[in-house]
Order: sequence, then structure tokens, then C-alpha cells
Amino acid sequence: MTSLLKKKPFSKDDAETKEASQYIDLGEMIFDDETSGLAGGANTLVKVAEIYRYEDVGSLTSFLYSGNILLIDFSAIGNDQLALKKIIEDLKGVARDTGGDVAGIGGNMIMATPKGIKIDRNKIKGVY
Repeated sequence: MTSLLKKKPFSKDDAETKEASQYIDLGEMIFDDETSGLAGGANTLVKVAEIYRYEDVGSLTSFLYSGNILLIDFSAIGNDQLALKKIIEDLKGVARDTGGDVAGIGGNMIMATPKGIKIDRNKIKGVY
């Protein structure tokens, strides 16, 4: 019986190993949906973009032609009405080409959708 009392149930090394194995660094992990083009087998992605000048719109339209939805923050050029008008006209042209839709969302956001997705302009209001 004395030999059982002298024996420690856990050593310090065992405790450190158990503690280290309980934590996973998610920053180092790569998930399957991050490496593939579309997440979880989805056919359409919602892409969030920022636009800083008119020339940026060309790189964004390829996402619409690929069938994705764009949510564009234009607050960086909100004061440049000429550039903003050109951007909206280009997005409307792509929407016409693809059978999609374009609408302003809030103060500094534009949503553009591909074929088969229309934007409802009526807001859903919460019930108090």
C-alpha cells in the first residue's frame, strides 16, 4: 500500500501535454472550403468589394458574369458623382447582359446580382 501512495497520479509533463493538446490554433488550419472556388458546394457566392476609382469596376464585373452576387462599398468615392454615375451605368449594363439586377443599399452600398436574382427594394421592418 505504501508504494501506491508514493506514486503520483499525474506528472508535471503529462499535465502540460494534456493542456497543450486541448487547444487548437484555428489561424493555422486550412478548411476545405477555403481552398476550393465555392464554399460548401454552393453555386453562388456573395462577394463583398470596395471600389476606390472608376477603373476598379472592370475587375468586379467578372464576378457578376461568373454568377456571383456583389455587395460593393463605394464610400471611398462617394463624393465623386461622375465616377459613381459611370460605375452604376457599367453595373447596370452587366445586369442587362446577364439578366441580373442592380440597386442601391443604404448610403454607400450597391448590390449587383446575376441572372435569376432580383433585388426587392422594399425593406423588411422589425416588429416592436
